[in-house]
Amino acid sequence: MTGVLASQQLQTMIAQGAISAQPAIIPEQIQPASLDLRLGNRAWRVRASFLAGHDRSVADRLAEFEMHQIDLSQGAVLEKGCVYVVPLMEHLDLPEGIQAVANAKSSTGRLDLLTRTITDGGEEFDRIPSGYSGPLYAEICPRSFSVLVRPGMRLNQIRFRQGQAVLSDDALRALHAEMPLVDGPAVIDDGLGFSVDLKPASGTLVGYRAKPHTGVIDMDKIGQYDPAEYWEEVHSANGQIILDPGAFYILVSREAVHIPPAYAAEMAPYLAMVGEFRVHYAGFFDPGFGHDAAGGAGSRGVLEVRCHEAPFVLEHGQVVGRLVYEHMAQVPDQLYGTGIASNYQGQGLKLSKHFKTP
Repeated sequence: MTGVLASQQLQTMIAQGAISAQPAIIPEQIQPASLDLRLGNRAWRVRASFLAGHDRSVADRLAEFEMHQIDLSQGAVLEKGCVYVVPLMEHLDLPEGIQAVANAKSSTGRLDLLTRTITDGGEEFDRIPSGYSGPLYAEICPRSFSVLVRPGMRLNQIRFRQGQAVLSDDALRALHAEMPLVDGPAVIDDGLGFSVDLKPASGTLVGYRAKPHTGVIDMDKIGQYDPAEYWEEVHSANGQIILDPGAFYILVSREAVHIPPAYAAEMAPYLAMVGEFRVHYAGFFDPGFGHDAAGGAGSRGVLEVRCHEAPFVLEHGQVVGRLVYEHMAQVPDQLYGTGIASNYQGQGLKLSKHFKTP
């Protein structure tokens, strides 16, 4: 059976021991097409980001790069600009033919909290080959805000797939003709292109820019923080903004996006040649995102944007990324936004769940 594994298939993998954890996995971790991963009890502050490399273990490399260890059991601050490695509670024993890909959760990405998964023998971030048996680790680098974390927090997630599940452009066009994937013309070229909205229907607020010197964010506190203490509003009266090098922005897509129940999607960075910026660090879109059985119009995609070496003019309607659609191996028992705690269904321009609604 080819495709991304659905929630009920993840439960089977857990029951069979292909996914295990100490303590045991809880139901809240299981999403429509992915599994949330939990931080363990200890963090290592390291000198630099690293991959284990062929035939090397993460534990061996930690001994090489470790600066000091941090006990997370009572909560600890991970400081902006530093790199940490945290063993995760989950362990994999993948059968041949099942591979995995990891990504930061939406709320993690919206805090500019670079979180990647590394494994023993790993030569790529966030990519886990079929047949892998071993521990999982999160590499965490807070880029804009220092954060308070505790064991059991879920900053990243893992998706499992069997075989080649990605839709070709022709298949994507046929799917869009059958059930619209965006609320307008579909730009399909190696995935479904999406653009930035810099001409809102009302007002001039188009986004937020992270302030450089702020307080700590407790990742457990939901709806607690005043956005004005952490973010500057970004306004545009002419449909363009200038991105500053090194700055982090929250913007929103012009298109409302729809992920039908039998599909999943991943947001991929757009070609570097279109500009000096990177869009969207948290890339999984679950089956049911923007889906309404009555024929809803989709949900906007929030864009996490970091500008690189040179100031760059971003203009309304400019294509900044693409969604790669994949077949699900089965339709999930539960869809995004249906009976589960989905924070961003029907969203527009929206900060992470830790902030009060402006």
